[in-house]
Amino acid sequence: MESAQEKYIREHSSEESEALKWLVKQTNLRTNYPRMLSGQIQGELLKLIAQMLQARNILEIGCFTGYSSIWLAMGLEAGGKVDSLEINDELEDLIREGWSRAGVQDKTELHLGDALEIMELFLNEGRKYDLIYIDANKREYLNYYKAAKRLLRKGGVILADDTMLGGKVYDSPETSDKQTRGLIEFNDFVAADPEVEQLILPLRDGLSIIRKL
Repeated sequence: MESAQEKYIREHSSEESEALKWLVKQTNLRTNYPRMLSGQIQGELLKLIAQMLQARNILEIGCFTGYSSIWLAMGLEAGGKVDSLEINDELEDLIREGWSRAGVQDKTELHLGDALEIMELFLNEGRKYDLIYIDANKREYLNYYKAAKRLLRKGGVILADDTMLGGKVYDSPETSDKQTRGLIEFNDFVAADPEVEQLILPLRDGLSIIRKL
């Protein structure tokens, strides 16, 4: 249930487009985990960060139904592109319809398959990105991060979603839960990485902003 604070923030932030509202509704109707959507406030932040970086090349690790891809695409510089990775091919039709309704189908490219394997292909092709957004399998966050850093240009930014996981990363530091352990290892590694500067915003389940030095 939306809190009074969340309601106030939403009402005083840029509104979702009709295409995004449609995609939210369809995600709730057609998927089992609609809460995986990044949401209006986080979406607007993704767009603003892309704009501030003047991003032309964005990599998204974990597309889900394509909601965050749309926000990222809206923040692109002219001629830019979002490469979006998704392992669940059953979501392809919904993703593509949402992108088409939002008018970003020419700014987005869907890559279906294992994210780490696709990222290795991108590395071999010499690709470089201005902004990389991680919102996929929490067990693999550290591996995603290590590959993402190699794909990121100097001064580029990695955004990692859900890095507080509802407080589990600090309430249950000795947990054996693989998702929580994956995020704890990721957070500890990034905090000790001398090649970046970073902070965690307490937005939703935590959003890490990591800049490559």
